[in-house]
Amino acid sequence: MADKRTSIDEPEMTGEQKKVLEKYSAESRYRDFSSKTIAIIVSALAIFLSLYHMYTSYFGTPVTLQHRSLHVAVILALVFLLYPPFKKASRTKLPWYDILFTLMAFSTTVYIFVDYLGIVNRGGMPNTYDLIFGGMLVILVLEAARRVTGWGLPVLGILFLLYGLFGREMSGIFRHRGYTWDEIVNFMYVTTEGVYGTAIGVSATYIFLFILFGAFLSKSGMGQFFNDLAMAIAGQTKGGPAKVAVIASGFLGSINGAAVANVVTTGSFTIPLMRKIGYSRNFAGAVESAASVGGQILPPIMGAAAFIMAEMLGIPYSQIVLAALLPALLFYLGIIVQIHLRATKLGLKGISKDNLPQVMDVLKERGHLLIPLMFLMYMLFFSGRTIIFSAFLTIIVTVIVAMIRKTTRMSVKDILDALENGARMAVSVAVACASVGLVVGIATMTGFGLKLANGIVTLGGESLFLTLVFTMIACIVLGMGLPSIPTYIITATMAAPALVSLGIEPLVAHLFVFYFGLFANITPPVALAAFAAAGISGGDQMKTGFVSLKLAIAGFIVPYMFVYNHSLLLIDTSFVDGTLVVITAVAGVIMLGTAAEGYLFTYMNPVVRLVLFGGSLLFMNPNVIQDVIGFSIIAIVWFWQWQKAKKHGNMEPDESARTTS
Repeated sequence: MADKRTSIDEPEMTGEQKKVLEKYSAESRYRDFSSKTIAIIVSALAIFLSLYHMYTSYFGTPVTLQHRSLHVAVILALVFLLYPPFKKASRTKLPWYDILFTLMAFSTTVYIFVDYLGIVNRGGMPNTYDLIFGGMLVILVLEAARRVTGWGLPVLGILFLLYGLFGREMSGIFRHRGYTWDEIVNFMYVTTEGVYGTAIGVSATYIFLFILFGAFLSKSGMGQFFNDLAMAIAGQTKGGPAKVAVIASGFLGSINGAAVANVVTTGSFTIPLMRKIGYSRNFAGAVESAASVGGQILPPIMGAAAFIMAEMLGIPYSQIVLAALLPALLFYLGIIVQIHLRATKLGLKGISKDNLPQVMDVLKERGHLLIPLMFLMYMLFFSGRTIIFSAFLTIIVTVIVAMIRKTTRMSVKDILDALENGARMAVSVAVACASVGLVVGIATMTGFGLKLANGIVTLGGESLFLTLVFTMIACIVLGMGLPSIPTYIITATMAAPALVSLGIEPLVAHLFVFYFGLFANITPPVALAAFAAAGISGGDQMKTGFVSLKLAIAGFIVPYMFVYNHSLLLIDTSFVDGTLVVITAVAGVIMLGTAAEGYLFTYMNPVVRLVLFGGSLLFMNPNVIQDVIGFSIIAIVWFWQWQKAKKHGNMEPDESARTTS
């Protein structure tokens, strides 16, 4: 491509970008060792973990407890080797106590491998060594979670442990018989219900391999391909850079599932471009944060959530992807509508076509990188092979396909880097899953999840709508400051049963709680993705958070829509019914975005915006009369605004809107 054209290269992250990422993402605060020997040992350990998971995906895993314990042990070791205990601790030296923690982490799995038959034969009657190593594991998991994710998860884990110990002292529905420390430790360590439960089981299979797949795609230049393709497709349209941010961040977010990292890497390019054409600092940051967070609801990967959901519900992965597709597209449609109307309102143009890459040039240069994704889709949907085998084979195909062109070809060093980076990126998710095991384990022992679900239903007075609202609030609160995957696991365990008890299909209930747990990342007062974007744009953190919330408004309405109308998830619906659902849903989201932006041909007054917003909600529940009223409102508002613009002329772009909203 010509040098004058706007494209994205993939250089090493700048110092400023690292500062922003580390400020809002504890999982990015790595050590950078001064000792080459230690650095090599850490790299070798990370590469070993990746190779181990590739090996087991092809040849099969050891028995469940051994496999999961080895996965956790190496992850914990990497945490204590890579992450300093405090922000101000040395980033270049490895203290003696972290070496001790690393050895302790390995000892927990060595014991399980050495005395596995004894553990099985004891069957819930732990001996002294079981309790010593189990207690050690609980403490190590809590400390690792604190270092990697911050205080949120470990505090939650400690609170649940205390609840397990002292629940007998409580009154009301949350009282239980109480458990001893020995019983809790035994449950957490030598069963597959605690630390080594479903969450870490999914981490040790699907999640790790797909994160590794993302690392190989990144090394091959997939990030640059997505961004260049987005620039070529949408760069010259009204507000082009903002639409580029939405498309590129959606694609990348679906694969890597790391909202804050996505904001920093993609946003460092798209946010300045949005600012350059006239978008305000807050709006530019909000676009990037909303799009990055939304990537995790976008099939096919959904930031690995699709695989966890399939495991928890016991249904095919393909069913999850099909159900999640239309709601995700509606979410992004809502953002695009607001971006386009904002650009029209402010008179913003796109990037000159002469400064953009051409679609065919981009496809010619890197289009072959789509082959691994298409191969993955074939393997997952049509081959009949397991998900982990499909992931393994797709990684191999990625390396082979990348060899086609020199610009994407990976050297031996690149392959080793991808293996190491994949393990490093998996650390935060695995640690979160291990710590979630403590929460879910106690909830299982005490029946807390069922009790909470009953409490939500009671609070809602058995009204579906009120129960949905209270569930939404619970999910947002639980999701504040927590990574998205543990948030989903916790909310699926604690909140989803409330909806299932009212007759909602389990898949619908799980998608509902997943949406709201995820969007906590852009919901003030704790909106980490929006805060990171504000750090790049120079905007106000809270204002950026609230603008992100407005841009993502479809994501807060669509879950209610698919609860009341399962056809939106394409579940047991005919082609005709599905088509009608798509039409009404699209109309509703466009109305919603237009009402949120307050512009159609010309500015809307508050009354018209309110009418349009109310009309959009009519499409939430399938009803012919409501649909007719909704479309009538669209026609009336459209005609009214068109006549108003024709009579008075379009209002001049509001300069203040460029800098304030």
